[in-house]
Amino acid sequence: MSTATSADGTTIAYERTGSGPAVVLVDGALSYRAAGPSGPLARELATDFTVYTYDRRGRCESGDTTPYAVQREVEDLAAVLEAAGGSPYVYGISSGAALALEAANRGVPMAGLAAYEAPFVVDATRPPVPADFLEQLRALLASGRRGDVVKLFMTQGVRVPAPFVALMQLMPAWSKLKGVAHTVPYDVEIMADGQRGRPLPADRWPDVKTPTLVIGGSKSPAWLANAARNVADVVPGAEHRVLAGQTHLVKPKALAPVLRDFFSR
Repeated sequence: MSTATSADGTTIAYERTGSGPAVVLVDGALSYRAAGPSGPLARELATDFTVYTYDRRGRCESGDTTPYAVQREVEDLAAVLEAAGGSPYVYGISSGAALALEAANRGVPMAGLAAYEAPFVVDATRPPVPADFLEQLRALLASGRRGDVVKLFMTQGVRVPAPFVALMQLMPAWSKLKGVAHTVPYDVEIMADGQRGRPLPADRWPDVKTPTLVIGGSKSPAWLANAARNVADVVPGAEHRVLAGQTHLVKPKALAPVLRDFFSR
């Protein structure tokens, strides 16, 4: 493990593996290096790239200087990119994709950006996230109800069926999810007002200069597929690709060839 120092002094833990051009992986909500999709994907890409994975602010071995602001997470990512050589390729999944897009829009240099299914809610194919979602989450955290934070996020944010969430609470991974429950509001802030059932405004990310590939899975719910198309429509010059047979839990072996192709142009 190595560390980078963000602009506000927060220590951000990261590790690297493989050799070749640098790629930084950005996880979504409730994920970190030791528990999330970045580890398996890093192993798939390590034959062709030097892959950097990191713990986002407040997770595992990274610090969590308060107060939180999306700009602080942009600065965290910028610090990791600097450690990776200054302008590497970036892959973000779920809310990590939204964070990476925000960083690109704010001028953080990247050689290329691949964004997988940022979970915007852009139409009526699912109910919008409640208008007071962030306030509900903060209230639960203030009363120490970390498990309820995870349950609320899973059911109202991600739309995981309640019976499945009930089963998740019996699994060993549930304690790991509760351990990073305090960072769920961070991801909600990153999504801003993009989960209200309205199309993204055309000027959501007007200053993205990075070559961008937006990816969705063919077996993902309609709301995620529609969100991916909408993101591709509003990111200047973005490409859009649908990955056959994949869901939001995309398999690294299916995703890695797409990223290799895009990052090798």
